[in-house]
Amino acid sequence: MTVSELKRETEKRQNLSQDYFTRKSMQFFGDSIKNYGVRSTTIKFGYSFERNGNQTDIDVWELYRRKPVKYGLRSSAYFRKTNFEEVFKIRASHLKTMTIALNILMSE
Repeated sequence: MTVSELKRETEKRQNLSQDYFTRKSMQFFGDSIKNYGVRSTTIKFGYSFERNGNQTDIDVWELYRRKPVKYGLRSSAYFRKTNFEEVFKIRASHLKTMTIALNILMSE
């Protein structure tokens, strides 16, 4: 999968993720198509607030930046391999914070 193929597939399906490839957004961040790369990876999806929560591994295409751009931005975007739908990865630190907040709310 190349960046051009990923761009074509997301545009064909009219996903909201096509904002990554618009000239206006790339110009705002000082980015270009040449700075993007695509690699195959697997991420955990379906986080639960319980210790034994169900998590599923899903295969995704990771759209990453080779070099940081304006404002130090270098975050990746993830797209399902099956339908090119954007998937948002939750970091472990965010999950811990959400779990603590939920526990506090449930104890009240």
